[in-house]
Amino acid sequence: MNPVYHFQTVKHVVHGANSLDQLPEKLALLDRPVRRIAFITQPVMEENGVAARVVAALEAKDIDVQPEPTIENVETVLRGQIEPFAPDAVLSIGGGSVLDAAKLFAVRLTNAQPLREWLGIDLIKTPGVPLILVPTTAGTGSEVTPNAIVTLPDEALKVGIVSRHLLPQLVILDATLTLDLPKPITAATGMDAFIHALESYISTKANPISDMFAMESMRLIGANLLEAYENGHSLKAREAMLLGSMYGGLALTAAGTAAVHALAYPLGGMFNITHGVANSMLLPHVMAFNLDAIVGRLATVAHALGIAQHDDSDQAAAEKFLARLREWTAALAIPQDLRQFGVSETDLDALAVAAAKVKRLLGNNPKALSLDDIKAIYSRLLP
Repeated sequence: MNPVYHFQTVKHVVHGANSLDQLPEKLALLDRPVRRIAFITQPVMEENGVAARVVAALEAKDIDVQPEPTIENVETVLRGQIEPFAPDAVLSIGGGSVLDAAKLFAVRLTNAQPLREWLGIDLIKTPGVPLILVPTTAGTGSEVTPNAIVTLPDEALKVGIVSRHLLPQLVILDATLTLDLPKPITAATGMDAFIHALESYISTKANPISDMFAMESMRLIGANLLEAYENGHSLKAREAMLLGSMYGGLALTAAGTAAVHALAYPLGGMFNITHGVANSMLLPHVMAFNLDAIVGRLATVAHALGIAQHDDSDQAAAEKFLARLREWTAALAIPQDLRQFGVSETDLDALAVAAAKVKRLLGNNPKALSLDDIKAIYSRLLP
């Protein structure tokens, strides 16, 4: 008997260079009239003039906009500025953490329970106000996922809130917003997007829907990541990366990520290592651990990306793919020593225990990991 797959995503996606200019007209796609918008962004969008341009375009259509340029605390900002403004919609332009915060603002406006009661899957009771997301990195894929990542300071852990109510109604993919991103951001976010696709492809929940998005994501990112890194003003490479990131987000929505992400969360929560960097550091080592369980799948990826020869065995093709991951790590200057972030051998037990709590993602991994397995992977990043 064939399994049953359920897939849900955003209502509308607008893609193309300078497509952000169409935002005022595209508001008609939302399921309610909009006259007041809370605008969640980040300081760089003010510095480069994008925020002012968006506000001016919306105000020209008689839409009242309240910008909130920085995110410090969801509840404080919500009660102090967003709730009194009573927006009809929430607009966010920024990287993954900014988009995640905007998702939470949108649903907090219509749900009274505290954020901690949402930790887990499908615990948000009521849809939020309409949400418009515009990513500026390629990236987390947050614009098309039902996920928001939050930090629990008391547990030094990052965890996920997953709900269909976190999906936006409108996404705008404008690659001009990603031109000339700094190299470290291009590297970490680009690898993060690739990891979303790869982990979805090897997930125990992989299915025909996730495989389709994951494979196209890996093809686009594999062919364009280094060009985007070396030539930050290449619109062709940036557009391919932005699409690849979105496809990776759709793949993880359908199948979920696995052990790379599970082990990355404690590094972010305990040592403030950014999500993309933590994932990128762990990727070669987690895939090497998984190799014997996913040889055929990795061989398929290797052939699709042109890494393997036609007559290579699955084992040889998979090993070539792992070698390519290590090559990317070096070419993109991804750190491979956790010591530079303050991690030492004495932290391994705590890291392993914290990672083992991320059962939602570890359950997607093709191989089970014991505490010793997790410690051994972390220890490879303490040369």
